[in-house]
Order: sequence, then structure tokens, then C-alpha cells
Amino acid sequence: MYSILLTAMIIVGVLIILAVLMQPSKQQDALSALSGSGGGDLFATQKARGFEAVMQRITAILGAIWFILGLALVYLSAH
Repeated sequence: MYSILLTAMIIVGVLIILAVLMQPSKQQDALSALSGSGGGDLFATQKARGFEAVMQRITAILGAIWFILGLALVYLSAH
């Protein structure tokens, strides 16, 4: 059981990495955030739409699954 959960956690971890990498960038580059060009856009609140919203939701769900698997692994290793 432990090895199945560990394998699932590794797979979910890789899927989280892929989901984060697939999310669209909010800034053109890191330098523009530090230099101040486009500073008004830095704190603008925009609701995620379309692909961006789907990717945020998938990342959050995968993160929750990864956390639950981690707790299950800790429980199994303690007992």
C-alpha cells in the first residue's frame, strides 16, 4: 500500500510541475517587475479566464491531492 501511494505521489508531483509550467506568464519578464515599467499592471486584479482559470484550478486540485497523499504516507509510515 505504501509503495502504491508513494508512486501516486511522485506521479502527481510531476503533473503539478507540468501544470505550473503550462500556466501563462503574467509578466513579460522579471526585469519589468523590478524596474517599474508596467508597475501599474503589477498589482492589478484581473479574474482568470479560459485556459488560465482551468490551469489554476487543475494546479490547486493536484496540490490538494499531493498534500493528502503526503499525509496518508506519513500515517502509514508511523503505523
